[in-house]
Order: sequence, then structure tokens, then C-alpha cells
Amino acid sequence: MVAGRLSVDATPDPDAETHMRSQLFSQEFLERTSPESFALQNSKMLKVRLQAATVMARQGSMVAFQGDVRFDYQSAGGIGKVIKKAVTGEGLDVMSCTGSGDVFFADNAADVHVFDLDGSDGLSVNGANVLAFEPQLKWDIKMIGSAGMLGGGLFNTVFTGTGKLAITTKGTPVVLQVDAPTFVDTDAVVAWSASLQTSLRSGGFKPGALIGRTSGEAFQLGFAGQGFVIVQPSENVRAGGGSGGGATGGIGGMLGRLGG
Repeated sequence: MVAGRLSVDATPDPDAETHMRSQLFSQEFLERTSPESFALQNSKMLKVRLQAATVMARQGSMVAFQGDVRFDYQSAGGIGKVIKKAVTGEGLDVMSCTGSGDVFFADNAADVHVFDLDGSDGLSVNGANVLAFEPQLKWDIKMIGSAGMLGGGLFNTVFTGTGKLAITTKGTPVVLQVDAPTFVDTDAVVAWSASLQTSLRSGGFKPGALIGRTSGEAFQLGFAGQGFVIVQPSENVRAGGGSGGGATGGIGGMLGRLGG
């Protein structure tokens, strides 16, 4: 064992009096190295390498770090976003991680996916699914649909520019190409091409029917145009009720609060 870093001998010394053994010491579980600044340590954990740099992350998502890194909590950022947060009750609560070292991020063992935005198109993301992003990316809160339909409408976060962005999904998602009119349960949609046209509709089910684990399927988010939609096999708990009464995601809380 070397101070500050785990060192594991893959071939135990038979002459040693004692040697701790575990499957956890196999290569599968050891820290992975990568030349990329954003890399998956495993399917549920993101590793970000900082070299005198900064990364923005969801508050409370840091699970470990090595090196000299400072963490500063921030609010929505910018007077316009602060106003939107006050009006909508939604916001993107993030922390800045600055310095040199490796930082590991995760969110309740959700699956992690990394995007490399090249500026050609933006990505609209349910705020409850945002994990980390490079600070040069621009982001803003957008409203979808009618405020009257869902008591305030739906809100998402649009990322544009060039840089890396990591999101999470509850389970293995499906990526739908919008080559036909596409409709997704508002509690299951994760992200989509920002260039897509969106609409919010209700109906399609018999009145009083209990659909899914919540009544969210009575409302669908419609997509048209050229692009893709990411759908997770689980429903985000919507704000103010629904299944479990959680604080993020779903109807009336599409953005979710990225609180720690």
C-alpha cells in the first residue's frame, strides 16, 4: 500500500506472512486511466481529470477525488437564470470543481453517459439527469408547452457550444430517431436534440384510467424534425407528489432541482 494511492499486487507473494485477497482487487475494479478529460470509471461513475482547470457538476454528486481540488457551490448563475428560478421554482444548482487532480462523480448508481458537443446542435436535458459539464458550455432554462396544462408547464436545460457533458439515466436507455412523429412520457424522457420541435399534448387514454406508476402518461411530449430523443426505462419522481413525492423531475418539474 502506497500512501495516497491504492497499490495492488495482482500476483500475491506466496512467501508473505499475510496478504489481503478479494475480487475487489482485480483489474475490473481498479482505477482506470484515460487520456480523455471525461471518462467512465465504470457504467455508473464518471472520472474527470483536471489539469489546472474547472468542471461544473451537480451539487452533491462528488463521491471521491485525488489531488488539489477546490469545490465552490453556486446558484443558478446570472440574473436571468436567477429570475427564471424564482418564477418557475426550478434551477440548476451546481458546484465548480477547480484545481489539478481526478474527481469522481455519480448519482445513486444511475448509468452515466458522456456527450462531446461540437457546436452543430445543442442538447436539451431534463435537469434531474445532468451530472457534470465543462464550463465553456452555455446553458439556459427553457419552458415547454402551455403553462395552463401542467400548472406551470415543463422546464428543461438547453446546452449549446463546444465541450463535454455527462448525463445520467435510470437504467439502460433507448435512443429514438425522430423519423416519424414521436411521443414520450414526460416522466421518462431524458434528453433530445435541441433543434427538434416540441409540443405538449394530453389525451389518448380513457378518462380515469390509471396509466403506469403515475398519471404522467396522460401527458406526452411530442417531437418533430431531424434528431434524436433519449428515453430511460424508469420514471423520474415529479415534484410535489406522484410516486414518492420526490423533489426532482416529472410533470411540473421537468428541469428538476439539482440539489445536493
